[in-house]
Amino acid sequence: MNETTLTPERILETAEDVLRRYGPAKATVVDVARALGVSHGSVYRHFASKAALRDAVTERWLARLSDPLTAVVNSKGAAPKRLRQWFDLLISAKRSRALDDPELFATYITLVKDAREVVNAHVEALVAQVAQIIADGVAQGEFGAVDPLAAGRAVFYATARFHDPVHAAEWSDPNINEAFEGVWALILGGLGATQP
Repeated sequence: MNETTLTPERILETAEDVLRRYGPAKATVVDVARALGVSHGSVYRHFASKAALRDAVTERWLARLSDPLTAVVNSKGAAPKRLRQWFDLLISAKRSRALDDPELFATYITLVKDAREVVNAHVEALVAQVAQIIADGVAQGEFGAVDPLAAGRAVFYATARFHDPVHAAEWSDPNINEAFEGVWALILGGLGATQP
């Protein structure tokens, strides 16, 4: 590859491939540069360190997860239904990543553990999305008078078993969907809504 056409996006795409091939413990910036056909100094011109490159890969993966959720937040319709769509989408995306490609998911988990600032920002963005849907529901009279941000945070953490990668081993449990329905009914009750 010509170093003048090297872009951060191309580096990130290649870094993902290298991480998948070698795993996070063995993948290096030199491996990424070699795969791109450039010097490792060229990669460092875009990412100051291996940690910065790994954080950027993590951020990119998390954005792929949260971008479709934004469409649900911005959609029209009843807030209880949108909130459920949002969680269904989040849960199905996490489960499919964990169950369909366990090797890549394991790589993702390793990177996430090392990228606390990136992950914290991602979680705060997700909580804000939930809070926005709840605020819409309060404004439309579909939810009771609650503090949307506090309720959004509570709802997000109350559902952690179903979307937090820490619980991935539980997602193949045949009763997991039934368990979510029980939690969902409690959430709707706590928000002062009825089942949509």
